[in-house]
Formats: sequence, structure tokens, C-alpha cells
Amino acid sequence: MSKTIRIGSGQGFWGDWLEAPYRQVVDGPLDYLMMDYLAEVTMSIMQKQRSRDPSLGYAKDFVPLMRRLLPELVKRKVRVTANAGGVNPEGCAEAVLNEARSLGLKGKVKIGIVSGDDILPRLDELFDKGHKFNNLDTGDPLSLVRDQIQSANAYLGAWPLVEGLRLGADILITGRVTDTGLTLAPMIHEFGWKEDEWDRLAAGTVAGHIIECGAQCTGGNCLVGWERIPDMANPGYPIIEASPTGDFVVTKHDGTGGRVSVPGVTEQLLYEMGDPKSYITPDCIADFTTIKLKKAGKDRVGVTGIGGGPATDSLKVSISYNYGYKAVGTLIYSWPDALKKAKRADQILRSRLDKLGLEFEEILTEFVGVDATHGKLAGSPDSNIAEVQLRVGVRSNDRSSVDRFSREIAPLILNGPPSVTGFAGGRPKVEEIVAYWPALIPKTEIHPSVRIVEA
Repeated sequence: MSKTIRIGSGQGFWGDWLEAPYRQVVDGPLDYLMMDYLAEVTMSIMQKQRSRDPSLGYAKDFVPLMRRLLPELVKRKVRVTANAGGVNPEGCAEAVLNEARSLGLKGKVKIGIVSGDDILPRLDELFDKGHKFNNLDTGDPLSLVRDQIQSANAYLGAWPLVEGLRLGADILITGRVTDTGLTLAPMIHEFGWKEDEWDRLAAGTVAGHIIECGAQCTGGNCLVGWERIPDMANPGYPIIEASPTGDFVVTKHDGTGGRVSVPGVTEQLLYEMGDPKSYITPDCIADFTTIKLKKAGKDRVGVTGIGGGPATDSLKVSISYNYGYKAVGTLIYSWPDALKKAKRADQILRSRLDKLGLEFEEILTEFVGVDATHGKLAGSPDSNIAEVQLRVGVRSNDRSSVDRFSREIAPLILNGPPSVTGFAGGRPKVEEIVAYWPALIPKTEIHPSVRIVEA
């Protein structure tokens, strides 16, 4: 049993800083590199890609990144857990294998593929069994939007990844697993934790939650003392130093920018937080009120005392569906009377749309710089505002109505209030709206698959 393992976060979302994972591997000691790519809407994007090209449906930038990383991973014996597989982990694994072969690493790289989360092809079967997939927020049955569904994925936990590590995977590529499971799995594997060691599983879950958003816990997007955080052009991404007891330290590589502090880690703990006593995952329920944080040195925060409880018998299902169309247009009005001009432009636009008889489910106007973020501030000196961005968005099931809106906002440049700019991007783009439908499914209906392929 290992005394301590070091698990580094390399990506907090699909589109995160591409230098981070490479630097995590080469800038200091590391046992595991965790990379989190998926969010709710991401699955729908990937499903669309796969519908156009069956070989796609995964985070494409993961592949060139792995080409850069593979020689270092092999040399330093760093293992990877990544949910970059999206809705096509097999395709992602094959693309990475091709890179390994081209680098002359044949026989040196084993890739574990974790699948079984994608239930889109099984929806009719599951409906026939009586599963209604009632919306967790509204209680409505999924049948209301059956024809509009684009993706449906159950959140797998850490245990399928543990199996992949046990089988010798150097790189684990998964579909929709929990963000926390990418960190918890190496801890279970290395320390031999059992499925009912709830406190330890909860500790690994909290560790995963702290580093799942990358540098957000090492100074990025940090409110407390943000002006004094050093060298954020060179941020160190977080590392968990974990022990078999479940206690761990949050840190980063020496010589990197950013900051690891108790306030910063606390802010990350509050991210996406509901009931702090009941943070539910497929692996356990973690009680965030038991967490104890303590400074353990420069850029080191110790985390202890975490309590947990038994896992539930259900898995969360992330479903996306088409919810019509939208377009968002902006214009900037300058001093003097910037806000008054922006308000008049909004009145003119709405009047023209009304006369056209267009079908909109909603028209939303925001005055950015005045009230778009926190609402109108009392005593705001409207007459002295230097500039205001008028932002108008529309939503409709009728694409032609949204398209006509995109054509009506541009004329305001010449036939609306004066001192306008900021329309160099042209007409607003009509976009499909992807809506989110959260639901539950019994664990007995989901059958994860784990297999190993070699370069």
C-alpha cells in the first residue's frame, strides 16, 4: 500500500489551458494526471459531432495533447484518468493509440476504455420497462420531450475506473463519469479502499471536487485577495497529496504562479454546492460540514476529518434536448445619455418586432454596465455613464422569427439613437438551444464496460 500518491489536475473543462497538463507532468513529481472535459451541454455537442461523423464524439484536442504528453508519461510512469471520451470513448482511444504507435511506443502504452454510460440507444427499452425519467426540478416525465432528445448519459462513479487501473491501464479514457471519480479512482486503487469505507470514499470525493476545476482552486477566479495572487500568467494547477487514511494536502508545483490557501480552497468547496451535508455521488454521500482545512505550509492546505455515508441505489442521468432557437444581439451606446439611448433603442426594436407579429417565447434585454449582473444599483448616476452595451436576446421554436430578429437589430445603427458602435460582428447568429433534463435511474439498469487495448 502506498504511503502517499500525488494526483494532479490538468484540465478543468473542455477548452482549458493546454499548457497545464504538460507542465503538471514535467514540472515535478506526479503519479496520476486527472483531466476533466465534460459538462452537461458538452455531451450534446459531442453527440452532434458523432451523428455527422461516427469516428468523432470526443474531445478532439485531447489527441494532439496526448501526442505531446505520451513520451513524458511513459518516461515518468504517470498514469492518466480522463473523461475526454465523451460519447465515443472507443474512437478517442483508437486515435490516441495511433499517436502512440507513430511515436514508436508500441508495447509501452495500455489504454483502458470505460463505457456503458450512454443510454441514448436504450431509451425506448427503458421507457418500456416503466422508467419515466421524471425531471428532478419539475417532476415532468421525459416523454414530453422524447422527440427532441439529443443525448442521455448516466453518471458512472469511480469503480469502473478502478477496474481499469487494476487491469493495468496507463491511460483511462471514459465517457460520462463524475468529475470526482477521476480523482477518487486512483486513491481507491492505490490504497485498497473497500466499497463501504464511506469516510475514506467521501474524502477522495472531496479531493476530486477541490481539483476538478483546475486552477480555480489555486488562485484562478478567486475573490479573496485576487489582486495579490502572484504570477497568474503562469498558474500552477492543483495537486492532491493523498494518504491511505483519507487525509490529503492540496498543493501545486514549486516555482509556479497562483496561490493555494484556505480561503481559495474554501471557495472551490462551495462550487456547485447544494445541501452541504449531503453531496451525493455514485460512490458515497460526502458531508461537507465535516471538512477541516488548515494551512500546512507555503501553498499547502491540509484537509482532514471528512465524513461520509452510504451511496444511493440510483445514478443521475444527464439528458439534453432541443428547446428551439435563440439569437443575441448587442450595440454599444456612448456618453452623453448612454443609458437613455440604449433604452430608447430597446423600445424601438421591440415595437418593430411587435408590428411584424413574430413568435417569441421570450425577449430579454440587458443593459451591460448598468444592471446586467447585479441589478440596478441605488443612486447610480445614469447621466454620467460613459458607455452602455445594449444586449437583447430572443428565444422561439420558430426559427424564422429568430432569423428576422437578427435582421432587425442591425438597422438601429443608422435609424436609431445616436452614438452607437460595437456591431462589427454583423448580424446575430441564430443558434439551436440545448436544454438540460436531470433525472435518475436505478443502478441495476446501468452496466459499465471496461476493456484494455494496447499500442
